[in-house]
Amino acid sequence: MKYIRMITDREGECYGILKDGRAFAAEGTPFTGLELTGSSYDLQDVRLLPPVSYSKALCIGLNYRDHAEEFGLPIPETPVVFMKPSTALIGPGDDIIYPEMCHRLDYEAELAVVIGKRCRNVTEEDALSYVLGYTIANDVTARDLQPKNGQWTIAKGFDTFLPLGPYISDEVDGGNLMITSRVNGETKQKSNTSNLIFPVPYLVSYLSRVMTLLPGDVISTGTPGGISGMNPGDVVEIEIEGLGILKNRIAKA
Repeated sequence: MKYIRMITDREGECYGILKDGRAFAAEGTPFTGLELTGSSYDLQDVRLLPPVSYSKALCIGLNYRDHAEEFGLPIPETPVVFMKPSTALIGPGDDIIYPEMCHRLDYEAELAVVIGKRCRNVTEEDALSYVLGYTIANDVTARDLQPKNGQWTIAKGFDTFLPLGPYISDEVDGGNLMITSRVNGETKQKSNTSNLIFPVPYLVSYLSRVMTLLPGDVISTGTPGGISGMNPGDVVEIEIEGLGILKNRIAKA
């Protein structure tokens, strides 16, 4: 199933199901149960929102070997973890704002895991049973600010720095998906989630032993090599096999 959040003229803000190119409105949430209202819309007639609103977004750094190598950093022995605030969240088609204090703004194409139910101290073997599905994330980064701080919160925590979408799917294998990024139509990154150093079940289990993961929480699993800068006016697209295309424009502050 493909889950969306949207704004319609009739229902207002609601969850829904994407099927055969149409948006079917629903009451409830994917975490508590959905009941279709009977209304359906062409996608062009609704505004897609981020497919989930999280209590926390946990992001993994240096989780592709080629990404670590392009920065000359050692392969981590345990996951590198940072968090993004809820104010970083935007949806498909929303603008990414280029901050005034930033002088290099980077895209990072990532597979995002959406937690489906309360999750604490789970094993790797059971981890996927706690996952609702997968979506696309762009871990936008003020790259020039990153080495100036001992941690990454400032460089990665600006408003609009976590585009998510366009939908959540439970129909894909998160361990084997092609992932690509494009800026103004030019391919920049191309890899497969099978190249993750720490795969999804490991990450869910590992993080659940640190903190309780709640329904709607997001784990952004890291980016492959090939990152570079973006400028105001650029359009960045991230495509993941079976998850559609997340498209956003860069705008001046």
